[in-house]
Amino acid sequence: MTLIKTKCNSKDILDRAKLVLKIEFEEIQAVGNKLDEGFVGAVELILSSNGRVIVTGMGKSGHIGKKISATLASTGTSSTFLHPAEAHHGDLGVVQKDDIILAISYSGETDEVCSLVPHFKRIGTPIIAITGDPNSTLARLAYSHINASVKLEACSLNLAPTASTTVALALGDALAVVLLEMRGFKADDFALTHPAGSLGRRLFVKVGDLMRTGENLPLIGPEKSIAEAVLEMSAKRMGMTCVTNKNEEILGILTDGDLRRIISCGTDIHKKLVSEVMSKKALTIENNSLASEAALKMEKEKINHLLVVNSRGKLIGALGIHDLLEAKIL
Repeated sequence: MTLIKTKCNSKDILDRAKLVLKIEFEEIQAVGNKLDEGFVGAVELILSSNGRVIVTGMGKSGHIGKKISATLASTGTSSTFLHPAEAHHGDLGVVQKDDIILAISYSGETDEVCSLVPHFKRIGTPIIAITGDPNSTLARLAYSHINASVKLEACSLNLAPTASTTVALALGDALAVVLLEMRGFKADDFALTHPAGSLGRRLFVKVGDLMRTGENLPLIGPEKSIAEAVLEMSAKRMGMTCVTNKNEEILGILTDGDLRRIISCGTDIHKKLVSEVMSKKALTIENNSLASEAALKMEKEKINHLLVVNSRGKLIGALGIHDLLEAKIL
């Protein structure tokens, strides 16, 4: 088959792309207005089950189903994907009586999916169907049906699944988010299923995991000279030093920014004491706080360092913006 390329300018390209997005946006809005007790029944059924949500679908619906299953699994609803063709050759064994089937087929007549229905019925597994036809075979045999019908595909031929798959995906997201909220699923729960990557770092890494402690923590007494503070800051390479008394109680903080201002005024750093120039307002954060919270606090206060304290307010470390950058929190 020989395809004839159509000449078009930038405006034509952008206009066509915008039309695709407009169609899909409008179809999602329309399906939202059609939500009914079928969606409510699906949510209630899943919440009452002790099993998994087994998602199945063929072709493009299968690809959408895999994403829906992954979203459910990461938001508190145990789920896995079952390929309908593979199910006929042994994979049906993964389905247990306590599970729930979420079957996706726009026509509601997909042979590979519909032919599995008697087997699901024999096992005793209830079916939730997402189709574009409430009168289809799959919809009629399902315990609960979610209407995903669209008036128009975004494809100019009105053939390729485009708006219909977008609508199915959006319905899967709606289902997952409602279930998340109904289960009381929290950020800490989300972190447990996302330990890697930037998302896991933001949700899982604590200040105590990154803070400088022991010999790496810059400390100086208020009676020391600024010159001695410079040596401490240079040795610990943190761009600041905590100012503490003999009991390591926080008295203040001296930063490299403070030093620049002092030197620019012609101050003799060998004669001036730390207590005379330190910032008495040293911002702190608890070691059990999320590192992402420390990042927000630094951004809000426009600072590069936080002193870290335990639950009793005792100094136990320090955290710099470079520590957050190295850990890829920022």
